[in-house]
Amino acid sequence: MSFVNYLINGVSLGSVYAIIALGYTMVYGIAKMLNFAHGDVIMIGSYVVFVATGSMGLPPLAGVLLAVAACTVLGVVIERVAYKPLRSASPLAVLITAIGVSYLLQNVALLIFGADTKSFKSVVTLPALRLAGGQLTITGETIVTIVSCIVIMIGLVTFINKSKAGQAMLAVSEDKGAATLMGINVNGTIALTFAIGSALAAVAGVLLCSAYPSLTPYTGSMPGIKAFVAAVFGGIGSIPGAFIGGILLGIIEILSKAYISSQLSDAIVFSVLIVVLLVKPTGILGKQIREKV
Repeated sequence: MSFVNYLINGVSLGSVYAIIALGYTMVYGIAKMLNFAHGDVIMIGSYVVFVATGSMGLPPLAGVLLAVAACTVLGVVIERVAYKPLRSASPLAVLITAIGVSYLLQNVALLIFGADTKSFKSVVTLPALRLAGGQLTITGETIVTIVSCIVIMIGLVTFINKSKAGQAMLAVSEDKGAATLMGINVNGTIALTFAIGSALAAVAGVLLCSAYPSLTPYTGSMPGIKAFVAAVFGGIGSIPGAFIGGILLGIIEILSKAYISSQLSDAIVFSVLIVVLLVKPTGILGKQIREKV
């Protein structure tokens, strides 16, 4: 029964990684850039909820909605200020800028909140589910996290495939020049992508800190890197791939901690990624793209 418990915890953690990875994979799939500041947007969203529910006394749902709104605006501002001027720059320049934005957000959080670890109060009020005579316990945070991940993925796939804005995103991801000629606002579409990805980061941050109730300015760093690994693992640019990659990564991490070593779990996660990329460089659901020269 302990294995089932570990498996459920792995799916729960993987669901958080999957939600974060969806933001990575959307931005890369449409803007063809890696937003390494994405993990720190998670941290900002968590601090917004921490202040809203603690200092301001708002109910948890209002705090989450405020965090989603704040991170959405933050994502658009980051795209406009830091990335839009580099639209035609080299990928290296964009990557360095993303790292700079990441450190900027971390240091702003350090100045405002300090380096001390804050105790994060869970926003989930759902009671734990006990099965098999109490041997199997599924926390409310686990249930909400898994359900949220599934709902978000289904909603995102439906939005991309059925809505006009989603079709515009697909067009921009295929060819920005052709999309412009067809009358699509490329800059607006990319900004919308950042807004959606940042909103998802806020949700992921709240779920992560509810399950692991501690908060520092560096809270989003490692989950952000692991979510990027999950996106590459599943096939970066693929929404179902980000979902599958996140779930698998969470299961591998939890089982590694339980049966091998908690200190080596991160190394095992990255080793698995290396093996997968050696066997299938495009990831699990990634497509091989041939370029004519």
